[in-house]
Amino acid sequence: MANNALSRIPFDKIGALTRVQRVAICIGTFVVLVGMFVYFIYLPKSRHINERKKELEDIEMRLASAKTDAKDLKKVTKQYEEAKGKFRLVLRLLPDKKEIPRLLEDISKSGRHSGLDFLLFKPGSEVNKGFYAEIPVKIDVQGGYHNLAMFFDKVARLSRIVNISDISIKSPKGSKQGQKMLRASCVATTYRFVEGGKKKKKKKK
Repeated sequence: MANNALSRIPFDKIGALTRVQRVAICIGTFVVLVGMFVYFIYLPKSRHINERKKELEDIEMRLASAKTDAKDLKKVTKQYEEAKGKFRLVLRLLPDKKEIPRLLEDISKSGRHSGLDFLLFKPGSEVNKGFYAEIPVKIDVQGGYHNLAMFFDKVARLSRIVNISDISIKSPKGSKQGQKMLRASCVATTYRFVEGGKKKKKKKK
């Protein structure tokens, strides 16, 4: 079959062509081959390479974005840990409901250990403030100036938050062991943690 194929090539006609014509045929054949190579091999490969380059650029962009997010995540995580630590501290300062009676007893003991006479010690109703509740205690005591100062100092040193407000001091007649007596009334407000507490929204009229 190879001999038949070679026999079909018109060598006699090719031999009759001029040098210029033969060069032109070679150049034309080369151009056709190059064109076929470009169209069938180079262009598809080039498109494939461009697609891979684009995918690589997208990956690099996502990687850069991920690195930025990772830095932000570290920052947010640090802020979260700091906030969680502060929240734990607040929880230690805000007793739960079962610890309130003991805290009230500590306030009462602080007054008695300071040498004060209690005339009134009346816990009021809770006031919900969201995640915590206020518990006001009306207090009316009698004693000397130094006894009062010692009482307020002891209350301030309690491990839980107790806020003294609405202080009123009067000087009734009478003395105790040569010391001028004072009568003081105040509101000692303590607080407790309300789990899952939310502030009540006021209804619009």
